[in-house]
Amino acid sequence: MPLQPRGRLRSPQPQRVRLPPERRRRGDVVAAAVLALVLVVAGVVVWRTSGVAGTTDVPAATPIAPPPPAIGVPAGFTEAWKAPSGATDHPVVAGPAVITADGSEVVGRTATTGAESWSYTRNRRLCTVGSGFPEGRTGRVLALYDSNTGWCSELTALSPETGTRIGASNPDLKPGTRLLADRTYVLGTGTDYLEVWRSDLVRTLEYGHVVTPAQPARQPRPDCTYGSAAVAFGRIGVIERCPGESTDRLTVLTADGQDGAETPQVQYSMPLPTAGATLVALSEGRAAVALPGPPRLLVLDAAGVQVGLIPLAVPDADLTADATAPTATIGTTQGTTNGTDGQDDRVYWWTGSRTIALNGSDLTPLWTVDGTLGPAQPYGGGLLVPSPAGLLVLDAGSGAVLRTIPVSRDDRAAPVRLSTAGEMLIEQRGAEVVALRPTG
Repeated sequence: MPLQPRGRLRSPQPQRVRLPPERRRRGDVVAAAVLALVLVVAGVVVWRTSGVAGTTDVPAATPIAPPPPAIGVPAGFTEAWKAPSGATDHPVVAGPAVITADGSEVVGRTATTGAESWSYTRNRRLCTVGSGFPEGRTGRVLALYDSNTGWCSELTALSPETGTRIGASNPDLKPGTRLLADRTYVLGTGTDYLEVWRSDLVRTLEYGHVVTPAQPARQPRPDCTYGSAAVAFGRIGVIERCPGESTDRLTVLTADGQDGAETPQVQYSMPLPTAGATLVALSEGRAAVALPGPPRLLVLDAAGVQVGLIPLAVPDADLTADATAPTATIGTTQGTTNGTDGQDDRVYWWTGSRTIALNGSDLTPLWTVDGTLGPAQPYGGGLLVPSPAGLLVLDAGSGAVLRTIPVSRDDRAAPVRLSTAGEMLIEQRGAEVVALRPTG
């Protein structure tokens, strides 16, 4: 009997059959090539249309340090630095940074020197830049860019300390929009459409002419056009001009309604006594509307019921502008990133030739100062108002002029908007931001 070999018997390995190239079908090769090309093109399109493409992001090496606080109203101010900022209409101060925005570039600057700490640039035009969401943080810089389609639909949130990107969204706003903010919401304005976001940039309200509504027939008056608007205490107010109505209409909405962004929650909407109205301010339970012919301030309660009609000592021509009223809202309740400087809630409204202080709660006028160039701004426990001669130092209780601090400006009659960054007083003069340092 023959001996069996030791070890395990190995079963034969299957033979792999490879088709020679001439046996592959031409259609398979073409299909694979086309698929690969499609994937490459799709990747390029996604990259080139994303927020990363065409973006130059230079964050700060170290966070911007806060400037020293203002201690009293000084004897004078001297110009410390200036920079172009054509994409803002008021000084944007967020946390410790002064923000300038021009062309396509947003820059976070050290308040005391104007040195560029960080920058964010895209290959698109800036529509506008603002700030918002200061509650529990230093706020965020909001840069709104043109999408190269005629819409302002690319919004980026940046950290004011470092310039790093925090979030992004795609609103449906048009050129000319402004970003208005209270402590919780930001309102994007427009002539026929309003949009509101909360701090995560999720849209909480659409109002007006929605371009591509997911659910039709949700807007109460989609054919109206809009004048001035305001946001405060989670309330949105807007002046509407509607077909078939001979006078303006005031509509007040909830910024974040219970039925979602596409279904506006209207608190009230009522016709006004005349056309040419301007929404001056909202408080927690009031709305103040300036009416022309003769000039007067209509005050409404939370239900839209008239509670006051106060004559205004302003020219009728001041109330003909069809834009959001230049105001500075200061106080612990409604609040801004500028702080209170120890003063009670106030709304400082610039009519175009006069500055009027309103009580922050009931919105009744407290005093008027003639011959001013913008709203008032608290500084170092005092109150400053821009004027052709420089800065008027006012008594906050009565509006009496205590003294004038000379400030040299190229155009002594042009509007000026004020803000503060610690001891630095920041002025927006047309398309330029100028920082003033206290002296004396």
